[in-house]
Amino acid sequence: KFILTRGLENCLYVYQENEWNEITTKIKTLPFTKKDVRMFTRFFFSGATECEFDSQGRVCITSPLVSYAGIDKECIIIGASDRIEIWSKESWDKMLEENSDKLEETAEKLFEGIDFGETL
Repeated sequence: KFILTRGLENCLYVYQENEWNEITTKIKTLPFTKKDVRMFTRFFFSGATECEFDSQGRVCITSPLVSYAGIDKECIIIGASDRIEIWSKESWDKMLEENSDKLEETAEKLFEGIDFGETL
């Protein structure tokens, strides 16, 4: 079993149950009195669905999630650390096109000062 929900940038997030429980615990610590917290919590949890593979290894994605992600025919499935992301092919291609020239600069900022040890 796993949890499927709306992700950011119009993709879907897929979490193992243990990862989902960790995220849920972290979100519960946020102050509900803040409007941004309430808005994000509603967005994130209202689309959450517990799923499992059928006997042929397929997953049924609910219509609202398919619509949110704009999945028409083809989709792209990627691993993203603690989750899987499901993108419409069009959204994935657009995201890559819009961000490819920023990737090196972003990586440099994010990892500035971090020692990754000996390079190959």
